Amino acid sequence: MIGKIAWKNMWFKPLNTVLSVLLLTASVSIITVLILLQKQFEEQFTSSMDDIDLVLGAKGSPLQLVLSSVYQIDAPPGNINYLEAKRWMENPFVASAIPLAYGDNYKGYKIIGTTPDYISKYGGEVVQGNVFQKDFEVVVGYEIAQNLGLKVGDTFLGTHGDAEEGGEVHEDKPYTIVGITSKTGKILDNVILSNIESVWNMHDHDHSHEGEEEHVHADGEVHNHDHEHDHEHTADCDHEHSEVVSYEGKEITAVLIKFRNKMGIVTWPRMIPQNTEMQAASPAIEINRLFSLFGVGLTALQYLAYGIMLISGISIFVALYNTLKERKFEFALLRVNGATRFQLLKLVLIESLLLCITGFVFGMIFGRIALYFISLSSQAEFKMAFNPYQFIWDKEGILFLITLFVGVLAALIPAIKAYYLNISKTLANA
Repeated sequence: MIGKIAWKNMWFKPLNTVLSVLLLTASVSIITVLILLQKQFEEQFTSSMDDIDLVLGAKGSPLQLVLSSVYQIDAPPGNINYLEAKRWMENPFVASAIPLAYGDNYKGYKIIGTTPDYISKYGGEVVQGNVFQKDFEVVVGYEIAQNLGLKVGDTFLGTHGDAEEGGEVHEDKPYTIVGITSKTGKILDNVILSNIESVWNMHDHDHSHEGEEEHVHADGEVHNHDHEHDHEHTADCDHEHSEVVSYEGKEITAVLIKFRNKMGIVTWPRMIPQNTEMQAASPAIEINRLFSLFGVGLTALQYLAYGIMLISGISIFVALYNTLKERKFEFALLRVNGATRFQLLKLVLIESLLLCITGFVFGMIFGRIALYFISLSSQAEFKMAFNPYQFIWDKEGILFLITLFVGVLAALIPAIKAYYLNISKTLANA
């Protein structure tokens, strides 16, 4: 009964009610978006750098190297010599090393030369077709296949560079889709993978040599055999010749390193720049720096949102206080008809809480609508999507309690005045 009366009284002055609800909706929307963005942003970045202790790459900005190699955001600082990187990849301290070679894209999606280990590193598997085995065979990420309608057996032409527009189209060397990965929710969903030799051959304008035949073996090594040579060479001699011919001058973009123990994480960031033309960047360190910068902006926006919530609380207080003067006669009649002081107090509190709950519900809805459009934009530009349907119960629960507290605080003085209302004096002055 009291709830129905409170709901009707909310609209005694609809303009005041709408203004209070709008202010509260705006504050809750902003805070909801920030909570979801921060949570999902950190989850995606943290999950993507699992099992990556260091990234080897060209000297320059370590953050740029990490973003370009681990998250496929931004352009890499440059390329590194493959043979030089390979010596460090074969170091006894290294548990696994995944090389990456960039160069082309297809409709804005990066084509990465790597090994099949890249797929398993992100917890994916090829659910349609097979893993690439030959040059210019590619495995396509789940989201790319869905967005572009690609399937196994399709062919496409790559464009030089990382940008969708402005690059040279390689019309003479089409890629063939041989596999599609499972959905992982990670960066794997938005990349196209091939072997490293495909990247080299795509950009090597003089890769064919007279009298030589090139073979790609299962281990990824490229061996060249000169048919004019005597085939009675020793195995060691043939291997040394192959390494020099195949990899001399070849470049890759980066290497994702995982160590057997933590000593490499401590020593390599100093050793690599001192002894090579490369650098070793720690994803954990660089992303923590990024989070600290990101967190400053989020904190500032949260303060702004809570400021708006405070203003909405003041608006609710002013509305209730002003309407109380105009509704004294109504409250007096309720008392005459049997309503207790406590019921009048509860009536004012419920009105305020209804306003806050209405604003909170609309804020949650509009916040998630805003996050949906943010996700569309980030998906198109950074290949990073956010889930607007996720609920973070601990933080959003606290937000709900804060909203209720604002409602109680705003209604406190008007409720007390209603509680101590003088019936006889009010009716006499009516």
